[in-house]
Amino acid sequence: MQRKSQLVVPRRRFVQGLALGAAGLGLMPRTLLARQGHSGAATLHGDTFHLTLGGADVNITGKSLPATTINGSLPGPTLRWREGDTVTLKVTNLLPETSSIHWHGILLPFQMDGVPGLSYDGIAPGQTFTYRFPVRQSGSYWYHSHSGFQEQTGIYGAIVIDPKTVDPHPVDRDEVVVLSDWSDASPEHIFATLKKQSDYYNFHERTLADTWHDMREKGLVQTLKDRHMWNTMRMSQSDIADVTGYTYTYLMNGRSPADNWTLQFHPGERIRLRFINASAMTFFDIRIPGLDMTVVAMDGQPVTPVSFHECRLGVAETLDVIVEPRGDRAYTLFAQSIDRSGFVRGTLTPDPALQADVPAMDKPPLLTARDMGMDMSTMKMDGMDMGKMNNMDEHMAGMDHKGGMSMSAMDNMDEHQDGMTAMAMPHKRQSHTMHMDSDKRGAPFAEDPHNPDLPARQSATEHAASEHGPGVDMRAMMPQPMLDDPGPGLRDRQWKVLTYADVETAGGPPDSSHADRDIVLHLTGNMERYMWSFNGIKFADSVPLQLHHGERVRITLVNDTMMTHPIHLHGMWSDLELGDGKLLRKHTVTVKPGEKVSYLVRADAPGRWAYHCHLLYHMQAGMFREVRVIDGEENA
Repeated sequence: MQRKSQLVVPRRRFVQGLALGAAGLGLMPRTLLARQGHSGAATLHGDTFHLTLGGADVNITGKSLPATTINGSLPGPTLRWREGDTVTLKVTNLLPETSSIHWHGILLPFQMDGVPGLSYDGIAPGQTFTYRFPVRQSGSYWYHSHSGFQEQTGIYGAIVIDPKTVDPHPVDRDEVVVLSDWSDASPEHIFATLKKQSDYYNFHERTLADTWHDMREKGLVQTLKDRHMWNTMRMSQSDIADVTGYTYTYLMNGRSPADNWTLQFHPGERIRLRFINASAMTFFDIRIPGLDMTVVAMDGQPVTPVSFHECRLGVAETLDVIVEPRGDRAYTLFAQSIDRSGFVRGTLTPDPALQADVPAMDKPPLLTARDMGMDMSTMKMDGMDMGKMNNMDEHMAGMDHKGGMSMSAMDNMDEHQDGMTAMAMPHKRQSHTMHMDSDKRGAPFAEDPHNPDLPARQSATEHAASEHGPGVDMRAMMPQPMLDDPGPGLRDRQWKVLTYADVETAGGPPDSSHADRDIVLHLTGNMERYMWSFNGIKFADSVPLQLHHGERVRITLVNDTMMTHPIHLHGMWSDLELGDGKLLRKHTVTVKPGEKVSYLVRADAPGRWAYHCHLLYHMQAGMFREVRVIDGEENA
């Protein structure tokens, strides 16, 4: 495939779009018709809902193209539930292929989770499936298809669950802000393109002019060393996002930047904005110039309030903030993609005639040695052999011609990595269990997925042999905690950028900080072949990861890739360990390149659950596992 000129400007950076709105509301039962939300999609209240999955032509970029819709709208209607109710959702599939709805972040029986192949067979064309379950939580969540690429083409919507007790943060106005990405190209075409040329959509590759700039800033020797390192590994410093604004138009509540989603307010009002990242592949950096935000909830769960100016919202994450706009002026709600290839904006205004300036996009960020898990400048070196640690050229020479490390270089790095385990882990444990579930030399699970043995309850020594192979083109040499690191492109801000380290679940730890067992999983990939996996094993070749009903498990994720991954475990909470016994309860955990994070899971939901990267094309390419929560000797 011939690469297009890098002088081409992304054609969807700022296009005139027409929101679909609620053109198909005629599909909704009369009893469920409710006030029209600011998003252009209906807000439905009650405990019984009828949703119809179908197709419609939409015009986002000036061209009429087919989309998948819910009740005829994109995004689908916002569903407003009440904590303590039992909800019934009757979903009818009018599409020509099997479909599904997954209730993201919702605690429910696994049969209601909506994942074909695990929860059920899916919803066949022309059929209706009835979901019914008690609502055991409150907050901001969302729902989407878990079938093929339907999430990318429009099957997603917001969920707001009102608490049965008094909300500790009362507001005058409550609004959902759904962020998403749309392409005129079919997702099948995008995926096939990535498989052929993984950097096809990246128009921020380094140029000769960048080399001259680096020489002036760093000097000739350091610039050549840096270029030698990246070239030897056949990796790119600008490899921030797989799918970019070249093909994507970014949407806010279904509206493009030019269509400008607008919220009218009265000065002095307290407004809750419920941000939901319903995109397929895009991390958004969100800010409202001139207006502070105060976070009050993450992933639906209340947190200690913290004021900030900007945050990075990972795919599938939700974030509730409170703002108090004052004066007779408008504000721009600005969300730019992580790679700075595009943005979407909305307007908060007391008068529809007033608008605010739209900020210029930032310069595209570059990955550094830190993002490769190679930077030791921020780590404590007590007791370390610095002679071994500082000679990075020796390790670079061990890179093989395919862009990965040679086995000898890997082995050398294992020696160094063993010494770093204690300081890299926030809970300072040196013994972890890595479930190498298809490593024939030491798998704690049986190879037969239909009759697996129970895993040992005690911890064991980490063994990473299966990380080598065609699906792995690099390993992080020195992965480290980065909870206080906002990530590439946000590290040099002159204002407050929110990170996981800034907040904790309100009211203290929601569960025990003690783990009965430890599991270490490496996030692995081969960019050149566009292969993604856990521990170098794609889903098709894996066997289920098993948890005992009721046990408390610590899962440590090590990101060996240069991509940021939002990892989602269905059916159970993930309590992110912040240090000093503090926990942050989430359903989706974003892991930066070169990062090591740990969270605790209470295996309180028997059944078969999905566990995957929420970047849609990564999941489709293999970064997916089944988790089975089993009770005693019986399989779920």
